[in-house]
Amino acid sequence: MRLDNVGHLRLPFGRLWGYDVRVGDRGTEQPVSFDQRRHVGAGDRPGSWMALSFRLDGPVDRGVLASAWLAVIDRHDTLRTVFAPGDDGPRLFEVDIAPGGWVEHPIGPGQAVNEALRDVLDTACSPYVSPSHRLCVLETATSSTVVVAADHSHVDMWSMLVVARDLLAGITAGGRPSLPAAAAFVDHTRALAERPTAPSDVHRRWEEILTAGGGVMPRFPLQLGPAEPQPERVEVRDVFDVDQSATFSAQARADGVSTLSLAVSVMTAVTRDLADAPLRAVFPVHSRYEDTWHESVGWFITNSVLESADPDPAASADAIREAVRLGSWPLRDVLDAWGGDMPEKAGMFAISWLDLRRLPVQIDSHTIDAQYVGAVIRTDGVMLWFILDDAGLHLRCRYPDTVDARRNVGGWLDVLVERMRSLAASS
Repeated sequence: MRLDNVGHLRLPFGRLWGYDVRVGDRGTEQPVSFDQRRHVGAGDRPGSWMALSFRLDGPVDRGVLASAWLAVIDRHDTLRTVFAPGDDGPRLFEVDIAPGGWVEHPIGPGQAVNEALRDVLDTACSPYVSPSHRLCVLETATSSTVVVAADHSHVDMWSMLVVARDLLAGITAGGRPSLPAAAAFVDHTRALAERPTAPSDVHRRWEEILTAGGGVMPRFPLQLGPAEPQPERVEVRDVFDVDQSATFSAQARADGVSTLSLAVSVMTAVTRDLADAPLRAVFPVHSRYEDTWHESVGWFITNSVLESADPDPAASADAIREAVRLGSWPLRDVLDAWGGDMPEKAGMFAISWLDLRRLPVQIDSHTIDAQYVGAVIRTDGVMLWFILDDAGLHLRCRYPDTVDARRNVGGWLDVLVERMRSLAASS
């Protein structure tokens, strides 16, 4: 399943509809997670959402689609919560969600369909909007493209698969699926708050890695241009087809490491050769520590830091294990020395790896042409996603659209892809 950008998304021309639910008064206040507080605390803004689209043959009854969506909302508690500004940061409240109605969003003369969709999601899925999620459908005479989106404070990429699978189940059931309530994300937030604080060696290792990067979260090691946020440049590159992916994974097994470890080994060598520096990056890890959370929707991703100086695959595997451990403790405590928040500076570099084949939640993404959809934003950093599935491996990279970043990030990607392919070919 591909990860694309709403600005690049290919959509047929048709009628664009969005479903407006009715939201009741605020109810019980709920705890706010560390990552939610950071994200929502930045305020309302366009492009703070995540989405997933899929295509169904023929028209879909909008009444059935609405009922299926309401069943998803009823199953997952985070979709029944809203944020409000508070004196000490965002506050989170339960709300009742009731059936509403469909609203058509006109596509203006000369306006691209994906631009119209972007406008809808930027407006409806901002952090303090009530609710900050939206179901849309694009109808043509021969197909229906369903898009479901939510502000990132309520979902991660795993969650979007859960939402899509549950929505598809509802459509198949004629809008009346039997979906038991999933474990509540607010209970996960409470459980994280009750976890032990990190041991001294974890604090020390975080300090060493951040100090090596100038006292801030890891940054891309080559020049990106002006420090101010710039319009983004998004590249999507097909790294491996299914056969190349298999040979690369076979080489990893021969080296006694995971496919991710071998990829980090290559990135380490490329970074050393082009920047004369270790590979240092923000490294998202999931916090679904128990099977209890596998069926839940929420922001179950927290950030760690990865430092890999030795391109030997075994050393890269050790670096990944360390990064997972560094991200397995409450970050508010870990980052107390930096005011309890991530010390960020322009140029932050993050690497995300998602192997869809290994997730316990699956959908038939190829039959329905399912795609992750990212927003269009301004950025001052580099974010790299690897998506691995049964069709192979592709990457998506977002960076500032400057002359320096095009040359340096683009050149880094060129060498990375070439070396990964060469390794697959020679294994």
